[in-house]
Amino acid sequence: MLVAVALFAMMDAGLKQLSAHYPPFQVASLRGAASLPLVLVWALATVGVGPLIRVRWSLHLLRGVLGVAMMAAFVYAVARMPLSTTYSIFFVAPLMITAMSVPFLGEKVGPRRWTAIAVGLIGVLVLLRPTGEGMVSLAALAVLVAALMYSVSAITVRILARTDSTQSMMVWLMAMIAVGAGVLAWPQWVPIRGDDLWLIAGIGVAGALGQYAITEAFRMGEASLIAPLEYTALVWGVLLDLTLWGVLPDAITWLGAGIIIASGLYLLRRERIHAEAEHP
Repeated sequence: MLVAVALFAMMDAGLKQLSAHYPPFQVASLRGAASLPLVLVWALATVGVGPLIRVRWSLHLLRGVLGVAMMAAFVYAVARMPLSTTYSIFFVAPLMITAMSVPFLGEKVGPRRWTAIAVGLIGVLVLLRPTGEGMVSLAALAVLVAALMYSVSAITVRILARTDSTQSMMVWLMAMIAVGAGVLAWPQWVPIRGDDLWLIAGIGVAGALGQYAITEAFRMGEASLIAPLEYTALVWGVLLDLTLWGVLPDAITWLGAGIIIASGLYLLRRERIHAEAEHP
């Protein structure tokens, strides 16, 4: 999950660069299309055609719809806000995943895990400023939509993992995002500049590797435990904002980041102690 977050941060920086020149749905389509060849070659080489065809199509279609909405909403937001601010609002996702993992996956979420995630969300509110000004913008609402789509998709991965291969989940998600977002983007399609081809290729590589890592993370671990590791995205967001756009977070942003990271580390420590008690 930590590797996935780092790779997706690199990909998001590329998406932010592209969003200055292309509409959100087109950027989403390019993201799917750039990763699809790499994912497809890997899938065919490891499991062949059969496991890619014998799948639960209804859930894959649901993930495709969620993926298109998530990518377009996120690209819309990241074009208008710094990466660190976008990530900060996106951190409602772990709470959504934790809440949904109880009724849909039957996972046990103890009071200390709930408390750690709640403290992390307080850090997000600090980042949004006490006045809540960040919440009223369309960009902020778009991040919340993306977070909801991401959360439902993460739960869907856990359900699909019981019957379908990691390869099938990756191939069909990338294909559906490429085609679905491409159809929606077609009326306002902007010709792709030659200078952007290397950037699109980089997004494809980072996106493919990141998608593999995150799919495996949710397949192997409890969704409610894995999700809080998303908090490490804030570190990458700050570094990329500073390096690429010269945006340095202020004192309140650092305070919010500190609260979020501390809560995540506490949650991981509690889970490790709990696991050691069960398996000495």
